[in-house]
Amino acid sequence: MLRFALGRLVMAVPTLVLVAVTVFVLIRLIPGDPAALMLGDASDAQGLAALRERLGLDRSIPEQFVIWVSLLLQGDLGKSIATGHDVLSSIVDRFLVSVRIVVPAVILATLVAVPLGMFAAWKQNSLRDITLVSCATLLLSIPAFWMGMLILLLFGLKLRWLPIVGYVDFSEDPKRALVYLILPVLTLFLHEIGVILRMARASTLEVLGLDYITHARAKGLPESAVMWKHAFRNAFGPTWTLLGLILGNLLAGVAIIETVFTIPGLGRFLVDAIFARDYPVIQGCLLFIASIYILVNLVIDLLYPFFDPRITVQ
Repeated sequence: MLRFALGRLVMAVPTLVLVAVTVFVLIRLIPGDPAALMLGDASDAQGLAALRERLGLDRSIPEQFVIWVSLLLQGDLGKSIATGHDVLSSIVDRFLVSVRIVVPAVILATLVAVPLGMFAAWKQNSLRDITLVSCATLLLSIPAFWMGMLILLLFGLKLRWLPIVGYVDFSEDPKRALVYLILPVLTLFLHEIGVILRMARASTLEVLGLDYITHARAKGLPESAVMWKHAFRNAFGPTWTLLGLILGNLLAGVAIIETVFTIPGLGRFLVDAIFARDYPVIQGCLLFIASIYILVNLVIDLLYPFFDPRITVQ
């Protein structure tokens, strides 16, 4: 397994290099000058030239790339143009905020959707199956931002059970922090239930049609034993892969939810940096996101044999 993990990490290096080059080039194709945005209406030719020189924007693109890569190899993602703060520490702080939303939502959605998906497959074409699939399809059809606003309107404005927007750090007040996280976690939870339920149902239907399931039933085993002891592990494999993709995508792209609920997470941090033409932050965020995505999927691959006994990692 160690050999497999090291091999995957080595294979990830070209991907990260390609991401770094692509991000660096594409960002500089975006119209707008960060120095001009920072100076605003008070900008003049002399002040603009001085600021561009201080930020290193007066150098050629190849020179900027070499400087960025040399600092990157030292673990330095640079300083934010807009705030002057260290990019890496800012990214880590924002990422930890996103994790507090994404991970509980995915775990809860998995715990609810996988059993429901298996139950729907067990009761295929029944009223309960049709109802569960219809609800999953409905949840999939509602955009995340729209679902967030509906939940905010119901529980925040109408019922006044929970705070509407904002964020409180756990170091300040753990109880209030949990309260402020309920609505965004609930939004992601409902949004992801649909896709996980449908995948779990499809995987279970495929497994239930295999010969060894027919053999288990022919031996007189109760249906609960057939489902959980024989069908579950093989049916959960594809769903496990999907969970890795969902987790990687959400950790990288919860900007919509964070914007709706004004949460200072990684996604919103990246969006704000794009509007500000903050090159170091954009480059650092995208490279960090690619690294997290690769790491999450590596962990998923390493754990896959525990859920699907037909696969071994050497």
